[in-house]
Amino acid sequence: MQMNTCLSGLAGCVARTQYPAVVDEAIQRIRANDADAVTARNEACSAGVARTAAETGYELRFSAVNYRGAPLSCAKPGGRRVFGNAVLTKTHIASSADAPYVAQNGVEERRWICVTTTEQVNVCTSHLTTAGTDAGTANTAQCVELTAVLQRFANDGPTIFAGDANRLDSCAPDTFWNETDAAATQARGIQHVYGTARSFKKPVAEIEPATYTGHDVLLVRARLKPPQL
Repeated sequence: MQMNTCLSGLAGCVARTQYPAVVDEAIQRIRANDADAVTARNEACSAGVARTAAETGYELRFSAVNYRGAPLSCAKPGGRRVFGNAVLTKTHIASSADAPYVAQNGVEERRWICVTTTEQVNVCTSHLTTAGTDAGTANTAQCVELTAVLQRFANDGPTIFAGDANRLDSCAPDTFWNETDAAATQARGIQHVYGTARSFKKPVAEIEPATYTGHDVLLVRARLKPPQL
């Protein structure tokens, strides 16, 4: 399940966001869909994702995003700790890794984060820079970097990516299938979900309208294939 909750207090979608209703809605959708992984809570705040994990029983890894060189305290309202990306999983998390992209543009750092569960499934997320006139080159370069990161994880096991790519074109390696929120009513086509085709059966994508944020929810169901002996 991919959600962009737009909670920094600074992004252009903030006019649509209502807090804490957006967190309440996220918790309700996680419970209703019984998602194995929630990726990525892009533009999330650490207090909100901590509450989400506590109330759903999911495990959490959070990657803070720097803004003007330092962690950004979420605003409007304050007191929600820092801004960043998160991955939540039903299965225990064995390890995680995250890093900024080499290519950057503007005052907001862009990063990726991946977790590996105890079932040896990798779950990754990222929020790429906007693909505007000045930032387009950075978005393209980040897309290339993301492709390499996902291929590296895929070499070690089944890998799922979900995130806000801020572009219509895919960043998935050739060995991955690709789904997007092109059928959404808000900011359509820029949220993507990729999965290793050799590991996951054909996916089914669904859009769930979001009431309190500027991005609809992208839900992708894809079952693991039996191990090949």
